Amino acid sequence: MRCPRPCARRCARRCLARCPPTVRAVRNEGVNPRPAFRAHTSIPIAWRSNVSHPHHQVLIIGGGTAGLTVAARLRRKGVRGVAIIEPSAHHYYQPLWTLVGGGAADIASTVRPEADYIPKGTHWIQDRAEDVDPVRQEVRTRGGLSLGYDFLVVAPGIQLDWDKVPGLREALETPYVSSNYAFHLATKTWEMVRAFKGGTALFTHPATPVKCAGAPQKIMYLVADHLRRSGLAERSHVVFGSAGKAIFGVKPFADVLEGVVRRYGIDTRFGHNLVEVRPEQREALFAVTRDGREERVAIGYDMLHVTPPQSAPDFIKRSPLAHQHGPNAGWVKAHKHTLQHPDHPNVFALGDASDLPTSRTGAAIRAEAPVLVENLIAVMEGRTPTARYDGYASCPLVTGYGKMLLAEFDYDGKPAPSLPLINTLVERRDMWMLKKYGLPRMYWDLMLRGRA
Repeated sequence: MRCPRPCARRCARRCLARCPPTVRAVRNEGVNPRPAFRAHTSIPIAWRSNVSHPHHQVLIIGGGTAGLTVAARLRRKGVRGVAIIEPSAHHYYQPLWTLVGGGAADIASTVRPEADYIPKGTHWIQDRAEDVDPVRQEVRTRGGLSLGYDFLVVAPGIQLDWDKVPGLREALETPYVSSNYAFHLATKTWEMVRAFKGGTALFTHPATPVKCAGAPQKIMYLVADHLRRSGLAERSHVVFGSAGKAIFGVKPFADVLEGVVRRYGIDTRFGHNLVEVRPEQREALFAVTRDGREERVAIGYDMLHVTPPQSAPDFIKRSPLAHQHGPNAGWVKAHKHTLQHPDHPNVFALGDASDLPTSRTGAAIRAEAPVLVENLIAVMEGRTPTARYDGYASCPLVTGYGKMLLAEFDYDGKPAPSLPLINTLVERRDMWMLKKYGLPRMYWDLMLRGRA
């Protein structure tokens, strides 16, 4: 194979080192130039990445939980010509940020180099996707690349819309407001909790879908438990301002959580959507609908934990892959069982940016990824996709220090326990240990490697 760049052909490694830094092969010793499927090009991707319009057999948008898991599984199945578009040099295990905010975990344990988890033979394009053209089968990046593909996997994750709440960014600069939804703020949450000596501790849940819908209340339970252990409960008022209608969407688990709320004496305010923060007054403004009319309700705070509104990334919202109207507007279309795009059969989607009617959690992605990979390979080989995702999702609901409720459910909103002989409808210490130690290890060592 002749090297397409005007550099010494005798040294492929030297050639790749001279290629643009935004397009590079990571651990490319695993690349095999022989095609694995009929759709694969006869030109090795390691070389084609350096031409003006690089082309990949499978292009994955997003190198987060979903993107890396799919890439690892594809490589284990022998699929070649896989590339990932991901701008970040770091990968985060975000579920542990709840424990960081509660002083029960170290933030350093939640971050590792992205490069360590790019599968062998997979090409990492360290850039940000900006536009998708499914007709031309092309993705354009912020860095000016035009990337062609035979098959596309859409997994860019979810966008945190901090600016949708006026005053929130300014409030986050004060010592009284924080959020576990950002790496640099999770440690601040614990500092804020330790400095709290009584008053109103306010926690919010927005009207939009969010990643890990249980996270807004997990930190609330940890704080409430901390206040009891510190002798501050009697002079504290814990308030949950949630845009939702209930504490949890699956009734058997909601019944347990209502008991947790009563135990801590938490004041739940459902139908309360945070629309503004006034940091100078230490006041949060909520939109509340009563008797068909919307009004504004102000709640003062001495400590405020905010879950920001969230949505699909902007480039997804404006792409032909997303719903343009209706309740799912902005989210990527995906068949709820096969994960295949209904309009473009060579496109698949999973994870937080998809319109799948289930909870946006890492556990859901762990169930979605093998189905997507099996169906994608079927389409690549000219077969009908038959693997089915049943909507399984899981939310490890921390209810206090040393206590956790493992909520597992499916599309029908019914419990779907995966651990035999264990009653997951009660708070358990072993589930806390699973959350703190077992799940992170499974994530780093198994899930991102395509083994679980």
